[in-house]
Amino acid sequence: MTVYVGIGGWTFAPWRETFYPADVPKARELQYASRNLTAIEVNGTFYRTQTPSTFAKWRDETPDGFMFSLKAPRYTTHRKTLSDASEGITRFVESGITELGEKLGPILWSFPPFKKFDAEEMQVFLSALPPAVGGRALRHVLDVRHESFLVPEFVELARRHKAAIAYSDTDDFGCAADVTADFVYARLKRCVTTEETGYTKPALAEWARRARTWADGSEPTDLRRLTGTAAASARRDVFVFFISGAKERAPAAARELIRLLA
Repeated sequence: MTVYVGIGGWTFAPWRETFYPADVPKARELQYASRNLTAIEVNGTFYRTQTPSTFAKWRDETPDGFMFSLKAPRYTTHRKTLSDASEGITRFVESGITELGEKLGPILWSFPPFKKFDAEEMQVFLSALPPAVGGRALRHVLDVRHESFLVPEFVELARRHKAAIAYSDTDDFGCAADVTADFVYARLKRCVTTEETGYTKPALAEWARRARTWADGSEPTDLRRLTGTAAASARRDVFVFFISGAKERAPAAARELIRLLA
């Protein structure tokens, strides 16, 4: 089993005080972060298409076994109708992301909080997600933030297309932990400034337990599900990112979770 743990991006001014040593220059922040964490969710790809040379640079600056999750561009998800996103999806997946090689992790398709579930529209969108590009298999994650998605129909639709549904640990919107792919993706958003490790030590121990359970091929029994238990798997990759909340504490939370998993 493999559990990848990380943060969103690697450039954030407060991290110069809470994460990066003084002798690490800004140009080497990715090198340092990738040697203290095991994954990073890249937010920059949401706002701007990167070049193949940029993806290659990220690949070369990070160690073997490190993983990048890429947040898909907003022009693919923040549109009036998802049914016409096919061209944008193709443009993104063919923009050079395969330069990451073995370090290419899941692609996160993050929808705006006002986007409501429409089964027909989502079916068209999911059908447009390619299973591979350039001979490399792709893993897709759906990050939904509207209560209308909390229905078994959405879970089954994602499962048919082998797309994971991001589990978000937050009070901002409801979420379900149904496993719909051969990997699991969790975004933990409850870091607080008053905790040195973002989450309390007991809370992180609980997330370590859940991550191990997912990775072992089972499912945690203490998280809400909308459908029955997914078919048992011999092994799953698990991606856990500390996102939002008191962001200055995210690296400490990630490092503590990595320590607990070890």
